[in-house]
Amino acid sequence: MPLNLPTLLTLSRIVAIPLIVVVYYLPIEIALANWIAAILFIVFAITDWLDGYLARKLGQASAFGAFLDPVADKFLVCAALLLLVHLQRIDVFVALIIIGREIAISALREWMAQIGAAKSVAVHMIGKVKTTVQMIAIPFLLLDGPLLTLLHTRFVGQILLWVAAVLTIWSMIYYMKQASLAIKARLHQ
Repeated sequence: MPLNLPTLLTLSRIVAIPLIVVVYYLPIEIALANWIAAILFIVFAITDWLDGYLARKLGQASAFGAFLDPVADKFLVCAALLLLVHLQRIDVFVALIIIGREIAISALREWMAQIGAAKSVAVHMIGKVKTTVQMIAIPFLLLDGPLLTLLHTRFVGQILLWVAAVLTIWSMIYYMKQASLAIKARLHQ
């Protein structure tokens, strides 16, 4: 396991999970906890872009890093969604859609890799857009209050998270279709 800067940044997203959760158990006002959790989430979400950039720039891309990056993203997002359900800021249904899709597509990618068709379910732009929308929605939901007196972050976050849920379903259908086409092509060889 190569421990270089990009890999450490990726691992930091996993380490971030208990840090974000524990904020809500500290003896501080909920508004302060919301700000701390949102800032922590934003900082660690930025590492999703930064680790890949640095891995390419420094020539430190590795198979372990390529494996760990999406796992760390899924852990961070799923933990944040569960926290938001616990805080009663999102409906459990939207969390189940997103988390269920993550499990299903991870399993699909594993299976496709085992049969030598991993490229058929490689990350697509719709998956990247879905992840971006989620990463924007979650800090809004963690903030849970007025922002610049113009908007309430929970309202904006909930709308964005439902957009992410729609993109989640759309991307799952896309990946399932790609996998189906790859399997049909293999059967006809």
